[in-house]
Amino acid sequence: MLRIALLSDTHNYLDPKIFKYFDSCDQIWHAGDIGTISVTDELSKIKPVIAVYGNIDGTDVRKVYPLNQTFMCENVKVFITHIGGYPNRYSAEALKEIQENKPQLFICGHSHILKVMYDDKYKLLHINPGAAGNHGFHNVKTMVRFTIDGEKIKDLEVVELGKRA
Repeated sequence: MLRIALLSDTHNYLDPKIFKYFDSCDQIWHAGDIGTISVTDELSKIKPVIAVYGNIDGTDVRKVYPLNQTFMCENVKVFITHIGGYPNRYSAEALKEIQENKPQLFICGHSHILKVMYDDKYKLLHINPGAAGNHGFHNVKTMVRFTIDGEKIKDLEVVELGKRA
């Protein structure tokens, strides 16, 4: 069983309030637009980090993190990318990956819109944790926590970090 803290779109800002939410987690996943590598360096001091780069990330982040991550967590196949869309509106690249590799959990960021949806067609849970940073049009900074236990994704929790500065 693993407890995951999921964030995206930090844009080089880690809200000081965010750190207390990592205490009960085993890993931190970041769905891109990290900002600079110093963000994931700081997160890695707390918990292991799995991340992808986003469209605003420079070479420092792109040297360390790939565009896509597909991996097994417990008995759940996970696919993470930054720009991926959502059920019935996937990007062409994300849809190809979903059709070919059949993940049970699809995570992306980019839109700054918190969204959790089950896709009946592809039998997967889609999560976009919204934006945890200050840059963008979102009003409230958000992240998501959840547990993967065997083949179950459970105990999903939306965390509001307060208004964007």
